[in-house]
Amino acid sequence: MCFHTAATAKTNILEKHFKVKLSSENLRQIFDKPQYHLNGFSHPNMLVIPQQNKEVLAPGVWGIVPSDKLSNQILDYYKGAVKYGGGLNARSEKLTSHFIYKEAIHQQRCIIPVTGFFEPHEHNKKKYPVFIKDKKEQPLALAGIYTVIDTYITFAIITKEASPLLTKVHNLKKRQPLMLNQELANQWLQPNLNENDITDITKYNYPDSHLKAYTVSKDLFSPKVDSNYKEISDEVQYEGVNFN
Repeated sequence: MCFHTAATAKTNILEKHFKVKLSSENLRQIFDKPQYHLNGFSHPNMLVIPQQNKEVLAPGVWGIVPSDKLSNQILDYYKGAVKYGGGLNARSEKLTSHFIYKEAIHQQRCIIPVTGFFEPHEHNKKKYPVFIKDKKEQPLALAGIYTVIDTYITFAIITKEASPLLTKVHNLKKRQPLMLNQELANQWLQPNLNENDITDITKYNYPDSHLKAYTVSKDLFSPKVDSNYKEISDEVQYEGVNFN
């Protein structure tokens, strides 16, 4: 599962890395503000690269909503959908069968750039938050799908079976977001992919050797703490928990 992310790169860094342009200069000041912890269940605005306009970074709302909803129905939909995960994640195994996913997967795929993401690790019946990022501090390209509600993009991050590293980290659910290298991220946005092409991409395993995973403060999962602060991604060691 992927319910918690970080997005701290400046927009000009994302533009250069993904070879895109921000959809409006009015957005630069908003999205240049670093988001050290984005909790998906608050349905934050994040930048995405949409297939239907793959040359731009555009704002989207995290939590996919059925395309037949109106913009004034989005919040009510989220309230009802929270028991199903709030539309935050889309299982790769259900992309061609789920009533929302199967409408979006062919023409409304997207890339969600993030600095990293957080997953829970269980040890001795206690949960520890873990941050996963690229070792070279490069943005990660998460694969997603989206719908357009009036003028709003709503999106979900695609998840898949965990790699060996992420299995150690997310050792109960054993899931991870679908991370793509630069070549596959470009392919993901192409309009001519068939169902087999899409399935092949969803089976891609981003190299564990390119990732760093380490435990962070338990503030991350505390409802009493605003964990959107810079140090939330700093390493905090706990006895008996490491992934080296």
